Amino acid sequence: MDETDKKILNIIQTDFPVHAEPFNVLAKIIGIDEDEVLKRVKKLKETGIIRRMGAVFDTRKLGFASTLCAARVSKEKLKEFVEIVNSYPGVTHNYRRNHEYNVWFTFMASTEEEIKESLTEISEKSGVSDILNMPAKQNFKIDVSFDF
Repeated sequence: MDETDKKILNIIQTDFPVHAEPFNVLAKIIGIDEDEVLKRVKKLKETGIIRRMGAVFDTRKLGFASTLCAARVSKEKLKEFVEIVNSYPGVTHNYRRNHEYNVWFTFMASTEEEIKESLTEISEKSGVSDILNMPAKQNFKIDVSFDF
């Protein structure tokens, strides 16, 4: 990773251009051409330095409900459970942990009731009954950025 990659990372994590051609705007800011920006972003993504590019919204301010869920899933049901969970459009993250509750996911929906109904459906479809619903009582952070 060179200085140009670091400039790209510093900009895209907090000041990504909201524009029809955002990578062209980035190219002009950094002083390289658009194809070079795209090539570098692709490489940063392929190497795992960039995991995801997308907007981060404060769901509460937008009127949505969200929660963190943890499920205790047997090895036999793991693949099916994850597929079922991932089929819901409100699931934003889903990951396995080395813990008694081994599958964790975040879920957002229009209302808390919709989340509860979806979790009941997930439980019924998967046969996994031990799913914790842990809505945040208070947000302590919404954004993290690193100075490269």
